[in-house]
Amino acid sequence: MTPILRLALELARLDLPALPLRAGKRPVGNCPACKDGACGGRPNMLDPGPCICPAPCHAWAAATTDPGILTSPPWQRAWREAEAAAYHPGGAGLTVVDLDSAAAVTWARTTLPPTLTVTTTRGEHWIYRGAMPSANAVRLGVDVKSLMQYARWLGYGTGTMAPLSDTVRALVDKEEANPAPNGGRLASSPTPPWSRTVAAGCRHTERYIHTGLQRGLAKIADCPESGAGSQAFGVARFLAAQHTRCPGPCGLDTIAQHIIGAAVGVGVPHDYATRAVDRGFAAAGAHAA
Repeated sequence: MTPILRLALELARLDLPALPLRAGKRPVGNCPACKDGACGGRPNMLDPGPCICPAPCHAWAAATTDPGILTSPPWQRAWREAEAAAYHPGGAGLTVVDLDSAAAVTWARTTLPPTLTVTTTRGEHWIYRGAMPSANAVRLGVDVKSLMQYARWLGYGTGTMAPLSDTVRALVDKEEANPAPNGGRLASSPTPPWSRTVAAGCRHTERYIHTGLQRGLAKIADCPESGAGSQAFGVARFLAAQHTRCPGPCGLDTIAQHIIGAAVGVGVPHDYATRAVDRGFAAAGAHAA
């Protein structure tokens, strides 16, 4: 039993759903049966699916407090390779405000209610009692991690945990709203379809790319009232990740324009949609090209 697995069992004892992280604070990669969403995903993910894989596939969605699962052979292999343990805040009824710089910490001290605080390598985690939607980059150097997110375990922290307040919820409310400028929607010119003319170095078939892109655009279109910006970020990150092993070029700029267009179509300002897609590509280690 590795020290990280012992830590995970302690987290489980505290009702914090735990999962292993590999190098770079990344979750364990999906097994072949779950790769590229082939299994349909975990039942507690955004798109419920039939996945019953015994391995810790699907990151936060696989996090558990069950000691039997945490110590099972498929998980034991992951713990031997793990460099850290993480937990699913939303699954424990918690919200983590991740402050990634000294400036962000200074802002929080003058804006957010005091609560349990954990020191990180670049800033602090402020942890509140209560779950809410997650969102990245709600302001410079500030992420909100709760439902459908994981947070690296960095210790018990100091201070007393406060209940989730409207001030914290408002951070994501601003991020999640789809305000239509001047009561209308921004128009965008038609984007040419993805094809081999812009993706001569992609290892995927056109059918594979078109199917994945259409599914992603449908997710964005299903957020006409709120959440389209964050959905665009997630779609961009997922689609870009499919091309990390391609020799390139893969026509990611064309894919980006389709994602941006879908977000604009439900009222997200063009600049905001573009930033969301750029952040999604960057999170996957890719750039539009």
